[in-house]
Amino acid sequence: MNIDYKQIRFEVFSEPVQYDPELAEMVKGFPSHNKIANPASQNLFQYLTRYVKTVSELHFGKPIRDIQILDWGCGMGQITYMLRKNGADPLSCDIKRQADDSAFGQPTPIIDRCNIDVIPLEHDYKLPFEDASMDVVLSCGVLEHVANDIESLKEINRILKPSGLFLCFFLPYFLSWTQHFAHMRKDYYHDHLYRVGQARNMLRDTNFNLFDIWHRQLFPKNSVRYPNYRWFEKCDQFLVNKTFLKYFVTNIEFLAVKRG
Repeated sequence: MNIDYKQIRFEVFSEPVQYDPELAEMVKGFPSHNKIANPASQNLFQYLTRYVKTVSELHFGKPIRDIQILDWGCGMGQITYMLRKNGADPLSCDIKRQADDSAFGQPTPIIDRCNIDVIPLEHDYKLPFEDASMDVVLSCGVLEHVANDIESLKEINRILKPSGLFLCFFLPYFLSWTQHFAHMRKDYYHDHLYRVGQARNMLRDTNFNLFDIWHRQLFPKNSVRYPNYRWFEKCDQFLVNKTFLKYFVTNIEFLAVKRG
C-alpha cells in the first residue's frame, strides 16, 4: 500500500482538536507548566500526538495499542499522557539530571498523577534498550538539547525495528524570527538551530530515509494567549503552507524511517 505521508499530515493538522481541561487542571499552580494549560500551546501537542497515532497505524497496519512507542526525553510527561488518551501504551525516558527540562529536575504533576514510569537515562546519548526493540521513537523538543545529535540518532536507529519510525517535532529552525528576537533580548534561545539540508544530511548519515519534512509554527504559542486560538492556528498554518513566511517559522519537523 502506497501511503501519502504529506497528505496525511495536511489532513490531520487541518482537523480541529479539543482542549483538555483535565490536563490543564493537573498543572494548575505549577508556573513551569503554564504552556500546557495555554490553549494555543496545548493545541500543538494535541495535533502532534494525533498525527503520531494516525501515521503509525497506517504505516504498521495495526492499532496503536500494539505499537511500541518511546517518548524519548519525556520532560513534563504531557506527550505520554496524550498518547495514552489516544490508545497507546508508550515507554517514557529522560536524562537523569537536575535541569528544569528533565523529568528528574522539575516538578512533575502529570507524571505523578498519571503514574508514568520514567526510565532514567544515565548516559549522554546511549539508550538502555535492546537492538530493534521499538516501533516508533518520538523527539518532542529533545534532539537540539542532546550532547551529540549524530550519536543520539545512531542510538535511535539502533533501537528501532527495521522500517521503524522516528518522528521529530519542535526542532528549532535557523531562520526562526522568534529565536533571533529572543537572542536580541538576551532571553532564552536554543544554542543549536537547524537547516532543512542539515537535517536531511544527519538522517542520511545515520541510516534513515526521510519520508516527510515541514516547517511549523510561525506565531509564538507557549507564552502568548490568543483570544481565539483556533483561528490563529488556521492562520498560522495558511501562512506557513502558502507563503514565503514559512522560511521564518520557529521549527522544522520530520518523519523518517529506519533503512533495512
